[in-house]
Amino acid sequence: MSEDNFFEDDNQEPEMDTPTPESAPNPEIEDAAKTIDEIRSQIQKVMVGQKHVIDQVLAALLSSGHILIEGVPGLGKTLLVKALSRCFNGQFRRIQFTPDLMPSDVTGHAMYDMKSEQFKIRKGPAFTNLLLADEINRAPAKTQAALLEVMQEKQITIEGKAFSAQLPFMVLATQNPIEQEGTYPLPEAELDRFMMKVLIDYPSLVEEVMLAKQVTTGKAEDSLSVDDIESVTDSSQMLHLQKLVAEIEVDDAVFGYAAKITRTTREWHSFSIGAGPRGTIALIRVGRAYALMGGRDFVTPNDIKKAALGVLRHRVALTAEMEIEGIGVDQALSQMLDEIEAPRV
Repeated sequence: MSEDNFFEDDNQEPEMDTPTPESAPNPEIEDAAKTIDEIRSQIQKVMVGQKHVIDQVLAALLSSGHILIEGVPGLGKTLLVKALSRCFNGQFRRIQFTPDLMPSDVTGHAMYDMKSEQFKIRKGPAFTNLLLADEINRAPAKTQAALLEVMQEKQITIEGKAFSAQLPFMVLATQNPIEQEGTYPLPEAELDRFMMKVLIDYPSLVEEVMLAKQVTTGKAEDSLSVDDIESVTDSSQMLHLQKLVAEIEVDDAVFGYAAKITRTTREWHSFSIGAGPRGTIALIRVGRAYALMGGRDFVTPNDIKKAALGVLRHRVALTAEMEIEGIGVDQALSQMLDEIEAPRV
């Protein structure tokens, strides 16, 4: 498959660029890439298939971003987050969003202690490393907004007092693309806070057979366990990996390429709404993560192109004509990307 047609199958795992002899990575970059490979291998012990999902979630975590996962129930979203948290000994919390969920159910609240005759803060599930916001679109906007502060500012305010979030911190929100009755669509301002939107699809026939074997062989339960996941690193090392990602070199031509992609969405005939500046920033940050995952200390245009669908698909809106013709967002983005010439760096 040529580079221009890379995005024809979004379920294909992005192939990581290999460093050239003229630009061999330094030992720290090599060690970081090995650590990331080990994390990926541990997750794949319980997550059958879905390699592209694993890589995009890792890229979002490494670039200190948040992720929106769209897929029908039963495809292993909770399992993925649990496995990832075990890989770096992080804390994991899950919130099932419902129409009656209150903002304090997410952030926490102050309660009066009869013994001490003082108010004490009871911290909510947002005080964790990985927060799974399951079916986030089932809660009203006021509750959804409770996540915005911690997502953007890495802090949580309870009764006027600000508390720092636990680092590393990432929100992984899910939504069901089929059942829309009784849901509250995420507003554009909130969608823009998610670095990437990942589509998780049904496994292939071979993967589904493997999954059935894993779940049913010698087990009474109907789900996979993360007990076999081994810790690869810790929270402090994960923060170090995030720092490494932020220091990955980006050529001016690559900055220009990312900006050109984002700006083109604003004038492309298929879109009624284009991506804002956060789209460009996210392209660079995710591109840096892909570079580190590929064992390189510099970003290539292909890293940016690999990141484009996940970064932009929730930041654009199709025109009515495209929707009538049955053109999907990913298809329109892929057509646009094919028309944008990548720089040679």
